[in-house]
Amino acid sequence: MKTLILNCGSTSIKFKLFDRKYNALSEGMVEKIGEKTSKFYYKTCKHNIKKEVKASNHRAGLGFIIKYLTNEGSGVIENVKEVRAVGHRVVHGGEISRSVVINNKIKRIIKNNIKLAPLHNPHNLEGIEIAQKYFLQAMHVAVFDTAFHQSLPEKAHVYALPYKLYQKYKIRRYGFHGISHQYVAERAAKIIGKPFNKIKIISCHLGAGSSITAINHGQSVDTSMGFTPLEGLVMATRTGDFDPAIIFYLQSELKMKSTEIEQLVNNKSGILGLSGKSRDMKIILKNRNNNSKCKLALDVYCYRVKKYIGAYLAIMGGLDALVFTAGMGENAPVVRSLICKNLDHVGIKLNAKQNNQAIGVEKIINGPGVAIKVLVIPTDEEKMIAIETVKLM
Repeated sequence: MKTLILNCGSTSIKFKLFDRKYNALSEGMVEKIGEKTSKFYYKTCKHNIKKEVKASNHRAGLGFIIKYLTNEGSGVIENVKEVRAVGHRVVHGGEISRSVVINNKIKRIIKNNIKLAPLHNPHNLEGIEIAQKYFLQAMHVAVFDTAFHQSLPEKAHVYALPYKLYQKYKIRRYGFHGISHQYVAERAAKIIGKPFNKIKIISCHLGAGSSITAINHGQSVDTSMGFTPLEGLVMATRTGDFDPAIIFYLQSELKMKSTEIEQLVNNKSGILGLSGKSRDMKIILKNRNNNSKCKLALDVYCYRVKKYIGAYLAIMGGLDALVFTAGMGENAPVVRSLICKNLDHVGIKLNAKQNNQAIGVEKIINGPGVAIKVLVIPTDEEKMIAIETVKLM
């Protein structure tokens, strides 16, 4: 049995094909879909292909993926019928608390939540509908980023708005990146040698979208993203936490429309807005010593993560492990160092050499004799989605 995992974004499709033992047979991506020239990456144990293609839309992009999966010489399957299940990453599932087989009702729920995840759900849904036409005999499963966080206690997920707004409109904290947080937390428990249901973990998913989660005895008990992926940490182009009264000020004083403000807080703020230079942390790190705004963007980013670590330490009453994952979490020793600086008093201290060596690899990076393990764990959302998908077979 083969399981294909698809993650469809606005201009990309990321894919990974697994066998029944969750070994990756192939993986890759089509990116810059809809542009004049798209890029295609395809990797197996024998092939590593990078080429320019023409993918005018997601249907064409998925067509390239299928062509190479079944291609003689570089293919790993003979035809699409070998794919018995297709797992789809979906960002927002509302109050769905588990992975589900996709039917028309589930597609309506995904569509209804587009307003809560406008940058993700439309493309997740489009990918599902296209894949269902290519893989007619496969079971299609939705694995939601929000599902892992449905264990949040009410005091953590309800906002201090009139309660009827939650009852009638389900305005609450949902949280995101749940697939990633669950994967790295389970890996951390195995590495440390403690049962997942008996360990306290803070996981930091630090990428273009960033979030942090408190995991107590196998359950998410608090997380930084909220009703939408805008709340919480500073991100590449999103504000993270800010005073909502600023919105009223922008409307009354700058005469900005709601659509303009939405663009501002989602696409023009965060690291990009603070630095005025780039949304890419690599560029920020490169220029931090000669550009005061780049340094400010880095300082604000790390400061916000540190604040959340302190808060989650308090609500869990202790900690066994602090985990860094995703683009910056896995590949930016400077970012990890700044976040953990001056946290010795709570039992968090890095080994500088181990930290500097931990780039894109699984590694324990805490110093000797400290109470809390600090780990770098590359996330594998696709494997987590595959596991969830096969459970439903």
